[in-house]
Amino acid sequence: MADKGAVVITGASTGIGEACALHLDKLGFRVFAGIRKSADGESLRRRASERLVPLRLDVSDETEVALAASNVTEALSGGGLAGLINNAGIVVAGMLEFLPLDALRRQLEVNVVGQIAVTQAFLPSLRKARGRIVNISSVSGLISSPFTGAYSGSKFALEALTDALRMELLPWKMHVSTIEPGFIQTPIVSKSVAAARQLREQFPAEALQLYGRAMKAVTIATEREAAKGSSTEVVTKAVVHALTARRPRTRYVVGPQSGLQIGLFRALPDRWRDSLILQKLGLK
Repeated sequence: MADKGAVVITGASTGIGEACALHLDKLGFRVFAGIRKSADGESLRRRASERLVPLRLDVSDETEVALAASNVTEALSGGGLAGLINNAGIVVAGMLEFLPLDALRRQLEVNVVGQIAVTQAFLPSLRKARGRIVNISSVSGLISSPFTGAYSGSKFALEALTDALRMELLPWKMHVSTIEPGFIQTPIVSKSVAAARQLREQFPAEALQLYGRAMKAVTIATEREAAKGSSTEVVTKAVVHALTARRPRTRYVVGPQSGLQIGLFRALPDRWRDSLILQKLGLK
């Protein structure tokens, strides 16, 4: 094992997960980077040290999760795991009135059930080293907005699960933190917009008549805000602190002025907050 210990990162093919995998490898961690395609693993290996090991890991596939945990346990030769970063996630966008239930189930399966499945699988190795768990949530897990209710619901759920897990693992002095990024410059926004357009084909004509203009306005506002997003560095810095600090925080709100905005939104009466969000999205 490397001096810094071994960590598992889910969703390491692109974006935040990829940035964390490469940064932690550079710092001396032995990184098991969860990917879904062999090509993504090869790409990571070309840019990392020999310590980094691509790990086939679809968090929604129970068999794959169990096999990944078994492979890591074998690679560690009885040693423990210093950290688990639950980063894998998807965005399902659309009006709740017409959102296909299969799409909602997929959102929750990946962003909620998958996180617990992975955590359960790796907890025995984490307990051996008194390892730490870092869940990548979102500011959308603190404040919800129209047409991203499914995604926000999944992140609100992850916030609750993180809090519960932190208290449950306290007897073993195992830290559990959540990181709540604002807009970060990664492919997730363009991917979610493309997925939303594809999902829109399943909506009845009535849905577009009722919500079409509003969804278009939200898409424009989202892409505008995403273009001003922070680099992945603000997230990797928080992840490193959560993994290595003597007293890590329970939650990290990251991104320019994210903490101030969240504090303001949560302090406002509900209807005032609704009005402010709608105005920001060009819906009022």
